[in-house]
This record gives sequence, C-alpha cells and structure tokens, in this order.
Amino acid sequence: MSQNDSPAYVTDVRFAPGIAHMGPQNLRPDGFSPDAAPEGLGMGNAPKLDNILLKVGHLNYSCTNTESLLIHLIAGLTGASKDAATVIFLTLNTTRARIDLVERLAKMDPARKEEMRDILEVMKVLSRDASLRNRYNHCIYSFHPETGDVSTILMRIQDRKDDIRMGKTQAVDAAELEKLDAAIARLQALNAQIWGVIKAHGFPL
Repeated sequence: MSQNDSPAYVTDVRFAPGIAHMGPQNLRPDGFSPDAAPEGLGMGNAPKLDNILLKVGHLNYSCTNTESLLIHLIAGLTGASKDAATVIFLTLNTTRARIDLVERLAKMDPARKEEMRDILEVMKVLSRDASLRNRYNHCIYSFHPETGDVSTILMRIQDRKDDIRMGKTQAVDAAELEKLDAAIARLQALNAQIWGVIKAHGFPL
C-alpha cells in the first residue's frame, strides 16, 4: 500500500480534513451540506447518497438473513432442538461470537472432517462480509464541500501502543460501491451454500 493509499484518520472526530461533517445541526432535509451545491452528489463520479444507503441496506438484509441460518448449524452440531439453538443464537449477541461458536463446534469431532470443512468454508465467507457490514453500521457520512464526494468516518477508537486513533475515513467511490455489490452477491450465493450444507449433513430444517 502506497502512502497515498493509506487510511486517513481524524484526530478531532467532529471534522475530517477537507470534509464537511454532517451533524444534526448542519444537515439539510435532503441530507446535503448547506455549504455544498445542491447538485453536489451528482458532480463528477461521486455516487448518490441514496444509492449508497440502498446498497448498505441490501447488505444488512443479506447478511442478517444468512447469519440466521447459523441456528440450523448450531442445532445440528449440538443435537439441540431448533428452539434451543435459537436461544443460543440470540444469547450470543454478536456475529463474531456466533461464528466462533459454530467453528469450534465443527472442530470438536475430528472424525467428521467433511462436515467440518464444509462449515469452516462458509463461516470464512460470512466473517469477511460481516466485517464490511459492521464498518458501514459504525460510521457517519460526510461530503466534500466542493465536489460532493461521499466519505465514511468510522466511529470507533483504535488503541495503539502509544496513542489512540479515531475517525478513520474511507471514500465511497465507484470502486467501493463495486465492493458492496460483490459482497451482496457473495452473501446471496452463501445463503444457498449454507442451505446445501444443512441438507447434506442432515441438520434440522
């Protein structure tokens, strides 16, 4: 990664360098900065906010629906009823914890290598695309006051050895939208793949 491609961070999370922060006090009803031209998001190759939010919503929908299939995997791996597996699934309130549980259960019986391989393969894909979903769910959106380009500001603190970093910025350009589309397509395929694993190994439907 070149120096120009390195992620940017905001030392003061209220404002990103060169970015008009979209706090409640300076949002117009249409979501644009009052300092930006009304047609700002249509300038150049900047994607429209509505298109971004539509894709993020589709990503959330696909990820949540696919993640719910872990209930069937938990039931099959533990021998529990679907109701009991649902309680386990809902008690673990993060995607990471649910994936960790399924992976660890799959590894418990070395004799069931094919089953373990199939489950670990689908968990790897789900984990990757859930990370993308989480990034968009923990960010705010900002617009460049001149070009209207959209960026995300990640609302998380990264602890480092001698300092902390916060407000990592990421441009939402055409390439980023392609990543969202690719993730959605992978999750749709993954949904069908997990159903295949469930049926192939006789897990509760």
